Amino acid sequence: MKILVLGRKGQLGRCLYDHLEKTDHNVIYTSRDQLDIKDFDVTKSQIERISPNIIINATAYTAVDKAEKDHHNADLINHLAVANIGHICSQLGCWLVHVSTDYVFDGASAVAYKEEDKANPQCVYGDTKFKGELAIKSSGCKHIIIRTAWVFSEYGNNFLKTMLRLGEERSDLRIVGDQIGCPTYAQDIANTIVIILERLKSKELYSGVYHFSGNICCSWAEFAQTIFDEALRLEVIGSKPNVVAITTKEFPTLAKRPARSELSSDKIKSTFGINSSDIKLGIRSSLLALKLG
Repeated sequence: MKILVLGRKGQLGRCLYDHLEKTDHNVIYTSRDQLDIKDFDVTKSQIERISPNIIINATAYTAVDKAEKDHHNADLINHLAVANIGHICSQLGCWLVHVSTDYVFDGASAVAYKEEDKANPQCVYGDTKFKGELAIKSSGCKHIIIRTAWVFSEYGNNFLKTMLRLGEERSDLRIVGDQIGCPTYAQDIANTIVIILERLKSKELYSGVYHFSGNICCSWAEFAQTIFDEALRLEVIGSKPNVVAITTKEFPTLAKRPARSELSSDKIKSTFGINSSDIKLGIRSSLLALKLG
């Protein structure tokens, strides 16, 4: 199959490259420099020229707090550009695999969110990502939307790498302890997409939304502590800082985050046989990659 990956240089895009290069698919990778999805006409002409069987959209505006003041660009990238890609896919008859977020939910649920639960985003980032989902569905294209959460890896800018940097600079770190979610290893997201591609190849699949996230629910403070514990054990760091759990009120941000955004991965497990991302294994793999790299 001919596959077009949008967002080659991003965290997920780099992980997709690692996995797709091991397959026999004909994969074309583009970065923003080569194909800027904000330019609708150029996007359309380039995608039509490539004529892929499947488009994987690994691009997004992910600066959650910045989006509160930069609504235009967040909406352009996460919503309007996605709508344009959806319409192009509909016209070409190709599949669109799109990655969304747990931030489409308000975080008020005491149980894990399922795909059919009502979305109620509380920030611009979550709102624009949800509008992107709706636009894909409205376009009529064949699609797979994967909602995930708290993405980390050895690539790009993410919480794990930020903790390692701050841990070198400070002996004490005050980290939010009352926001709960499921950290997800980006390499596992990429592997999940590759597994789904095989089902798309066999044409035994209908459009739908799927949740895929980590197998452990924790707070940011607990996530940080696990990172430092593993980093010390693997000798990535010589000593670890003291992690102090604080409340959301003690660490105000421009964007409101969900208090609890646990995602249920039951549907993706029953449909594809895909297990939740192993958080500790993902942390270990990321740290080893950084140590060796």
